[in-house]
Amino acid sequence: MTNSPISRIGGKRLLRKAICERFPAADRFDRYIEVFGGAAWVLLYKDKHAQIEVYNDGDGELVNLMRCIKYHSGELQREISGFYNSREMFLDALEQLQCRGFTDIQRAARYFVKMRISFGSNGRQFGCTTKTLQKSTEYLSIVSERFSSVVIEQKNYDNLIKVYDRPKAFFYLDPPYYGAEKMYDISFTKEDHLNLKQHLSSIKGLFLLSYNDNPFIRDLYRDFNIEPIQRSNNLSTGNYNELLISNY
Repeated sequence: MTNSPISRIGGKRLLRKAICERFPAADRFDRYIEVFGGAAWVLLYKDKHAQIEVYNDGDGELVNLMRCIKYHSGELQREISGFYNSREMFLDALEQLQCRGFTDIQRAARYFVKMRISFGSNGRQFGCTTKTLQKSTEYLSIVSERFSSVVIEQKNYDNLIKVYDRPKAFFYLDPPYYGAEKMYDISFTKEDHLNLKQHLSSIKGLFLLSYNDNPFIRDLYRDFNIEPIQRSNNLSTGNYNELLISNY
């Protein structure tokens, strides 16, 4: 098991074990595709899910970070070493990510800093915590090794599903949650929720989908297997209700 180097809103750190326990039997799929990869907590939970593994996300800054971790972890660590946990560094990272002219490694370092020291990993407000960047930075070499055979993509979800769908394909999907789309850095509309369901209704392979527990989502996927599940709410006390939806 490898931990993700970052956290994000809606990340599956607390549910990764339960999600992987609900995967289909290993002999039912030979390619594993994460359509909305995010921080890759589920992908990294096992040393290998299938012969072919694909990480995808629509957020270009996030995908750039993952590619730099895979191919340039040493250079990325050196770039991050010039940062420390402070409000000024956080605000500088936010501002510089809006500018042109930085290399992929420089952009990845600033995105990493932005996510690591933001409040609740929202990437928008400074976290005011005492956490350091050093330990998480040193961990990048371990993540790099795990990513060594993973295909990293940045495709729209519908095109990715079309490209990788096979009878023995298994898709894990963790899309922006319905009604909370503004919390994400990519655009995802109600039409996208409907379109995603249409694509999943006609695939040749298998899928497991995680969503927030919402009447609209329950009705939309009423013809599939729906299992309610709870996790701790990482932004407040109490539990958060989610759904795991599958076609197997």
